[in-house]
Amino acid sequence: MGCALIPTASVFLREGRLAHIHAALLPVHCMRVACLPQGPPGLRLACCKAEESAMQPHRREGVERVQGERQLGLLTAAQAAEAADRLCTNVARALRGKPEVVRCAVETLIAGGHLLLEDVPGVGKTTLAFALARSVEASFRRIQFTSDLLPSDITGTAVPEHEEGRSTGGFVFQRGPLFANVVLADEINRASPRTQSALLEAMSEGSVSVDGVTHKLPQPFLVIATQNPLEHYGTHPLPESQLDRFLMRLRIGYPGHADEIAVLRDDPASTELPRLAPVLSTTEVRALRSAAEAVKFEDTLAGYLLAIVDATRQHDALSLGVSPRGAVALRRAAQARALCGRRDYCIPEDVRDLAVAVFAHRLVVDPQNGPRHGSEEVEWIVRDILERVPVPL
Repeated sequence: MGCALIPTASVFLREGRLAHIHAALLPVHCMRVACLPQGPPGLRLACCKAEESAMQPHRREGVERVQGERQLGLLTAAQAAEAADRLCTNVARALRGKPEVVRCAVETLIAGGHLLLEDVPGVGKTTLAFALARSVEASFRRIQFTSDLLPSDITGTAVPEHEEGRSTGGFVFQRGPLFANVVLADEINRASPRTQSALLEAMSEGSVSVDGVTHKLPQPFLVIATQNPLEHYGTHPLPESQLDRFLMRLRIGYPGHADEIAVLRDDPASTELPRLAPVLSTTEVRALRSAAEAVKFEDTLAGYLLAIVDATRQHDALSLGVSPRGAVALRRAAQARALCGRRDYCIPEDVRDLAVAVFAHRLVVDPQNGPRHGSEEVEWIVRDILERVPVPL
């Protein structure tokens, strides 16, 4: 069999099937692929380097460059931004008039974090979660959290093993709904603290331990949790240790007048949401995450970020400031925002614009300073800190 020239496609074999990385997301150069005629499942693909050309990537200071544009893993900043725009546009078809909320949700996915949606009923929390899940060609599970939900109901448990209708005397692990790429934890604060804590290892380590055995979760892995801040009967507030695992907390809010008229006329949650088709694969999401990790974050920005963090720890109205995990979370979110903005470097606005969404749910107001007024008070404190901390030039 002769060699075939396949432009801009990286080809690999997985479980006997050929999978192709989306050509639009790869550097523009060709690879020569020689197919060894051994037939499935012994099919092998041997890749050889393309001929020397002006478009061949070269290395400078350990970073790949194509025609002067810095490579971020498999992607350039422009290619990554184009993929993120496709995702935002697709999600926005189901959630009208909330472009900033959609953008932050997509940035959470790209940054490798988890998302907490906190708002009153009926504003589109579940719709946003469904739309984001449907826009990625990945496995999806919805878990309705209730007071009688057990940890094994979400992580899975060991069940007796059977062969040909007879018990073998052994046990096999039955995976729970947590084993999916995107998991919607609906009304998470209705579950008991014991069940809530079952998510800690999954959200921080990407794995689940049952009966002393650790099981890896599929990647990418994203938890989208919802909760109603106004209803307290029969609920268990999330502890600070679990809130710290969420990259962002978002409030959707009511739509504007024109957008609400469009919602009344078109009802996108019923018409557009069921018709959403995936625009990205899990391979492309992983490529976006690798690209975000490669975005430059200068030391001057790190100093600015830490100045904001120190201000939360020393603020008189707060009893708990931002943890080091929270500081890392803001850096990752800022890198994702820069990538979505077609940049391979971060600027102070990336940090400033995301500080409230990333920091507010990690802070605790000192009860000695009077009654607490909910999340709005903490968000006001973060905004006040941002006004006081000087922005680097």
